[in-house]
Amino acid sequence: MGYIIFLLIIVFIIIAQGVRIINQYERGVVFRLGKVRSNVKGPGFHVIIPVIDQLRKVALRTVTLPIETQKIITKDNVSIDVAAVAYYQVVDPVKAIVEIENVVSATYQIAQTTVRNVVGQTTLDHVLSETVSLNEKVKAILDQATEKWGIYVSNVELKDIQLPDSMQRAMAKEAEAEREKRAKIIAAEGEKLSAKSLGDAADIIAAHPIALQLRNLQVLNEIAVEKNSTIIFPSQFMDTVSSIKEFMGKEKI
Repeated sequence: MGYIIFLLIIVFIIIAQGVRIINQYERGVVFRLGKVRSNVKGPGFHVIIPVIDQLRKVALRTVTLPIETQKIITKDNVSIDVAAVAYYQVVDPVKAIVEIENVVSATYQIAQTTVRNVVGQTTLDHVLSETVSLNEKVKAILDQATEKWGIYVSNVELKDIQLPDSMQRAMAKEAEAEREKRAKIIAAEGEKLSAKSLGDAADIIAAHPIALQLRNLQVLNEIAVEKNSTIIFPSQFMDTVSSIKEFMGKEKI
């Protein structure tokens, strides 16, 4: 009786050592005597043969991989500091274990190298203005390079681009000069429109001389609004007033 109980305990211990629980976001790859079993274990309760089988868990969740800031010389010989972030996930658990020793380290290294190569082949203006296209280019290269490891790169973002102080000052001067140019162009266009309007007014006054005198009276009326204004009517102006009265009298007749 005691021998049977001992055997049952041994069997229980062996079975307990072979029990594995796989979470929903994981998959299990079983090695039997060093060889990969064709079927990948899904989430749930599983039993493997102790000593003979070995189960390796692989997480399928998307991994955020920050790419540290690195100095890069652009195509037009400007040194900038660029940081990025990549998002990837394992889509083939077997390849992620068999094809590469450390998938996280390998993905980080190739992502860092790819960012440096892509940015280094681009001018500074293109890096600053076409960040989206650079992100897509880096993503395509990474996705192709990591496909053999069972990795899918879902997104890559250049999140921080730092320029040298001298370059920032130069760009600020360039932007200021551009604004001054636009301001001068707008002022010149205003002068052009103003000159055209004055020319049209001069043509009208030339055709109707009395209009100039009426304009003088209007200006005097505007000046008279101020109580502290003193208006002196020269004799020539009085002659003008007489001419206006004579003109108005003729119009009534």
